[in-house]
Amino acid sequence: MNLETGPLTIDLLHLVLIAAVIFLVITVIRINAVTKAMIKTGTSTPVEPSANPEPQPQPQPQSEPEPEPETPIEQPASAPTVEALNTDSALQLLGLLQKESRFIDFTQEDLTDLSDAEIGAVARLIQAGSQKALAHYFTLVPIASELEESPIEIPVGFDPAHYRLNGNVVGEAPFNGTLIHRGWRVTRCELPKIAQGHDTTILAPAEVEL
Repeated sequence: MNLETGPLTIDLLHLVLIAAVIFLVITVIRINAVTKAMIKTGTSTPVEPSANPEPQPQPQPQSEPEPEPETPIEQPASAPTVEALNTDSALQLLGLLQKESRFIDFTQEDLTDLSDAEIGAVARLIQAGSQKALAHYFTLVPIASELEESPIEIPVGFDPAHYRLNGNVVGEAPFNGTLIHRGWRVTRCELPKIAQGHDTTILAPAEVEL
């Protein structure tokens, strides 16, 4: 044995032992620190501190649901446009019938207390005056040339505005029946021109005798 190397060997052993003790102490201290941290945070897994902690995801704001498209409301079909009627001609005709036959007086009179003979006499005058007025301004012709209460045949393709079929209407034209009324059609209308500013609603002025 070389006695000269003995102290050096002993010093190396001492250094190794001291380093081992120091490493053991450091390990114990670190374990204690980790254990305390686990107890403090209430976790069972050791949490190693991270140098660069990952950022926590921020909650995304919830977008409001888009409103559902409104179902278009079906508009009812618009009613057909009715043109304003010009009533001047109709009022003018009433005025002419009143002038010639006292037509309006007859229709507005209370005939309850009159006998049939008296009404017949008045109606004769009304008929004559109305006939005169109509013949002066209109030409009237019958639609059907046959006599009333006589047989008549309605041809295929007839105009419903000319013939009104009554009774048991079955099948298609031609139809055979009895003429009840001949109908009327205007072929001429020559009402006098209305003077500017004339009030056609005045069918007859009130008459005052002084």
